[in-house]
Amino acid sequence: MANRTVQPTSPESHRARPEGAAPDPAAVFDWVDRRAELRARAGLTRRPRPRPAVDPVLDLASNDYLGLVRHPRVVRAAADAALRWGAGATGSRLVTGTTELHTELEEELAAFCGAEAALVFSSGYAANLAALTALTGPGTLIVADAYNHASLIDGCRLSRAEVAPVAHRDPDAVRAALAGRGGGRALVVTDSVFSVDGDAAPLAELAGACRAHGAALLVDDAHGLGVVGDGGAGALAAAGLAGSPDVVATVTLSKSLGSQGGAVLGPRRVVRHLVETARTFIFDTGLAPASAGAALGALRLLREEPERAARAREVARRLSAGLTAAGLEASVPDAAVVSVRAPSPEAAVAWARACREAGVAVGCFRPPSVPDRFSRLRLTARGDLTDALIEQAVAVVARCAPHADAPRPVTGN
Repeated sequence: MANRTVQPTSPESHRARPEGAAPDPAAVFDWVDRRAELRARAGLTRRPRPRPAVDPVLDLASNDYLGLVRHPRVVRAAADAALRWGAGATGSRLVTGTTELHTELEEELAAFCGAEAALVFSSGYAANLAALTALTGPGTLIVADAYNHASLIDGCRLSRAEVAPVAHRDPDAVRAALAGRGGGRALVVTDSVFSVDGDAAPLAELAGACRAHGAALLVDDAHGLGVVGDGGAGALAAAGLAGSPDVVATVTLSKSLGSQGGAVLGPRRVVRHLVETARTFIFDTGLAPASAGAALGALRLLREEPERAARAREVARRLSAGLTAAGLEASVPDAAVVSVRAPSPEAAVAWARACREAGVAVGCFRPPSVPDRFSRLRLTARGDLTDALIEQAVAVVARCAPHADAPRPVTGN
């Protein structure tokens, strides 16, 4: 599976102390320093970088696919919700955390995506944990794409189900895994659009494999909602699977909708089951009203301006074509994500830093965040980019690219 943690190569030991003496409190976390040294040697150190409210760089690192994070209507919807409902949800959704605004968002989100019902969570991560743990368990087989997002992987780990990782985007491997199960429930789990390279899962074929073997299909449509399908209705709608009785989707409100939070969409009885059993719904504080308001405002704006989805896909294709023409190894996008291979983790960090200094912010993906362990820059297309900004981005990334004699890719942990 992807996103494995770096393991130490030497045994851990505490500081030497006299025999019979109590352990030194200062030594309890010495192992943390040794792990940090290992990560530093592999070029895998990470640090948060606070950004100012107004950043002059061209942002191709965020997931603001439609350019709605600062749209006046979306910001106003967030502010109005906070003024009316307060700063927080005040409690879990089953106690005090569900407002009329949450219900309104769920109804409109389900209608937009063609699902019977929706259930909103405080994050897309929480939505994935909920779906996987509530819909599986001991005796269930989960068949999971090897390149799935970390939240899906963690949900599989917490499910206590048997997990069978299969080759990336391989319906035949899914069929074989389902055919070999001894009985019981089965769930096939995949991203719709994979977050590293932006390639799409063959959802129609996966659904066919599931139906041939009586399995359900769970699709994380975080990178599809707002970008894929007519007007951005999502990958399930594009594949003709929206509203299917055997398919469940998860989405995030923090990408195309420019807000924060997540949701599970699917048959009404599945959503009811999650309300009564999903721990990340029952025991988590509800989504803040401002976030719910912003997501609802963005959803309504997208309904009025469906061309935003097609524009985001067009921008991604042009970024990919421009980078490829410049001699770089760029992915061919199925949605709004474009990645460019880097020769090593260190080179990727230096490349991203050089791009930022030249006025373009790009993502930097290194192990363990990349399933194949090859470091990349990741560019996320935005539907509000002009042609001039697209050309600027391509020129900067190409000009700042590492030299051909840079270190070879790191292929180990």
